[in-house]
Amino acid sequence: MTTTGEDQARALTGPWWWARWRSAVLDGSLALVSAVECGAEGIPFARDAGLPVSLGIVFGLMAGSVLLVRRKWPIAVVLVAIAITPAQMGFLMGIIGLYTLAACELPRRIIAALAGMSLLGTMIVTFVRVRQDMARGDLTLGDWFVPFASITTSLGLTAPPVLLGLYVGARRRLMESLRERADSLERELQLLAERAEERAEWARNEERTRIAREMHDVVAHRVSLMVVHAAALQAVARKDPEKAVRNAALVGDMGRQALTELREMLGVLRAGDGVERRAASVPLAAVGVAAAEAASKAVGEEGVDGPSLSELGELVGQSAAAGMVVDLSVEGEVRSYAVQVEQTAYRVVQEALTNVHKHAAGAKTHVRLAHRGAEIAMQVENEPPPEAGSVSPVRLPSGGNGLVGMRERVMALGGVFVSGPTDVGGFRVSAVIPAV
Repeated sequence: MTTTGEDQARALTGPWWWARWRSAVLDGSLALVSAVECGAEGIPFARDAGLPVSLGIVFGLMAGSVLLVRRKWPIAVVLVAIAITPAQMGFLMGIIGLYTLAACELPRRIIAALAGMSLLGTMIVTFVRVRQDMARGDLTLGDWFVPFASITTSLGLTAPPVLLGLYVGARRRLMESLRERADSLERELQLLAERAEERAEWARNEERTRIAREMHDVVAHRVSLMVVHAAALQAVARKDPEKAVRNAALVGDMGRQALTELREMLGVLRAGDGVERRAASVPLAAVGVAAAEAASKAVGEEGVDGPSLSELGELVGQSAAAGMVVDLSVEGEVRSYAVQVEQTAYRVVQEALTNVHKHAAGAKTHVRLAHRGAEIAMQVENEPPPEAGSVSPVRLPSGGNGLVGMRERVMALGGVFVSGPTDVGGFRVSAVIPAV
């Protein structure tokens, strides 16, 4: 893991302007060594200048201790080092100061100017000192040695710390850039992970909804018809009435139990938090397997591509056989559509007829199908039941998922779905689906 800028700000635990105590201890140690060096070099300087030795030592200690602020004011440290160069003191301070100056975030022209001043000052002081030593006879070399010694000494005391500082500064900036890039990449990865998790959750919810819709469309209609047939069997049985009534009641009870269990599974699939609450009784995997089996059976019975509009007459005939008065009218030129369009149109009519069985038993129903140029329209409208407000004697359970499933199917294809009661007390379901 990388350290963000906020974490770095919290990591500033050192005193004053130091980021860490380790840096403060290092600068303090360097300042102490520089002060001792300048104090020792202040003794010959005071003797040569005719000043008290104590004054030279104090001056050297004060000048050398300036190295303590090298991180905060590197320019001041270099200027002090240049100023005391004629006194032949502050060599360590000059080297450390130039290194710090080159490594910090300052314009290159300032670094070059101060480095040039230090180089020129060291060269002049070295030239004068070597020439004086040769004049006194301490050095017996030729005249060539004076410029050679001055140039070599000034370059040796200036170039290495400046080049090292430039390298360390460039490396530090590179590391900071890489750290910022890593922080940005980490934030992007975290954002992508969150988005991936959201997409996965959305996909799970969509899959639960799809399974619920498929199970409802495949199973609910046939089970509803089974219950209606069982109720009719109870009413018309003549031979061995007691046994017929018992068997018919058993079929009706089984149908109602099947619809109730189906509704419970639909609730588990539609509610994300219901999965964990009912995991022990109705596992999601078991529901998926059951849905797959039901869908595969339906496909096996109805064809490879599932139900189509060509089977609409058979669907209406099944409802008529169950006692519903239903008529089918088709307008426009009959033609084939995409598989999803035909399946959706079939399911809308199927679910609408199922709702009539549940809520308006005995009501006359009109099924209209219109083939238009760029769309296909369907409408299922039932009149009021024979007795207004009467409840179906078969007492079919209803969970309210049928209309939701029809709306989802139609809107997924870019169509329009409308449902609601009519002015005369019936109910109408209308849908328009684009043909392409």
